[in-house]
Amino acid sequence: MKPSTREWVKKAENDFKAAGQLLRRRKDVVPDAASFFCQQCVEKYLKARLIEVGIAFPRTHDLLQLLNLCLPVEPLWSAYAKSVDAMSDYAVDFRYPGHSATLAEARRSFKGCKAIRREVRLSLGLPV
Repeated sequence: MKPSTREWVKKAENDFKAAGQLLRRRKDVVPDAASFFCQQCVEKYLKARLIEVGIAFPRTHDLLQLLNLCLPVEPLWSAYAKSVDAMSDYAVDFRYPGHSATLAEARRSFKGCKAIRREVRLSLGLPV
């Protein structure tokens, strides 16, 4: 694995851990932050996959755009289009007043994050 890919994976794992910790809290659960970290995890994993295969990508938080760039090498990932599209807004919307994530949304985003994380890690030859 390329060193730069490994760096992206490390950052993605940190986001994954943060999201999981926020959702496991018995009280004071923070759905906005958990949703944000799920989006960030998916974004970084998709970018890691793109880097590994040498596909350039723009500076973006648009997960669907990143997923579409992955499809030539991972066509089965098209099944995740709806999930990643829903998560894209979590990069910004829930971090500012006017929008808040529900606990159900945060749990849904974590479920999608776990699935995509698994796929990318498998594609990179990493344990899941």
